[in-house]
Amino acid sequence: MKSLFIPAYYIFLKDSRSELRTRYALNALFMFVVTALSIILFSIGSEAVSSDVLSGILWVVIFFSSMSGLSRTFVSEEERGTVATLQLLTRPTPVYVGKLTFNFFLTLSLNVVISLLYLLLINNFVIQSPAIFWTTIVLGSAAIASASTIIAAIIAKANTKGTLYPVLSFPIMLPLLMTVMNATRLAAEGAFFAEALGEFQILISYTVVITTASIVLFEYVWKD
Repeated sequence: MKSLFIPAYYIFLKDSRSELRTRYALNALFMFVVTALSIILFSIGSEAVSSDVLSGILWVVIFFSSMSGLSRTFVSEEERGTVATLQLLTRPTPVYVGKLTFNFFLTLSLNVVISLLYLLLINNFVIQSPAIFWTTIVLGSAAIASASTIIAAIIAKANTKGTLYPVLSFPIMLPLLMTVMNATRLAAEGAFFAEALGEFQILISYTVVITTASIVLFEYVWKD
């Protein structure tokens, strides 16, 4: 167990320091979020929009923000030529766990910021059940990170990296997006926490299945 978590921790630390130094993903995510929210504000104006539509728009922004920032999870390793070094130093599973952990914290931080800005700027979007909403944000972030990590590993080996990422991500994340949109709608309508348990179970199951399958498949993707 120690041989798994210690290398995974150092890979997480490496990616965190690299991101804080270059700020590539952070800058891309920040610019996309600002642009997307500005367009939404200008488009909606003073019109009354239903909570269903606003819940969907929130997760559309989150989805495409993730696409703009998480796609370089493994591409950066290919560009810097550090793939061979990582392959020599550690096994594939710690690499995947370290990358997944970094993506989760990055996605969660991004989603919290987007949600706070969305609640602040969109007057018609009011959350009446905060417990459901923030649980959805946390579980949704974990699910997005689990799916995006293995997809990023796959597209890092391809020549058309920029176009493949959203194309592969959308069908895989479609059930996830439908679930989080529905849970967000329940939060906006003031539903009881028990009413959202079905959505939470789907999100947890989705994350567990994707993560387990990714750990099994990652060795073949990583060493291809």
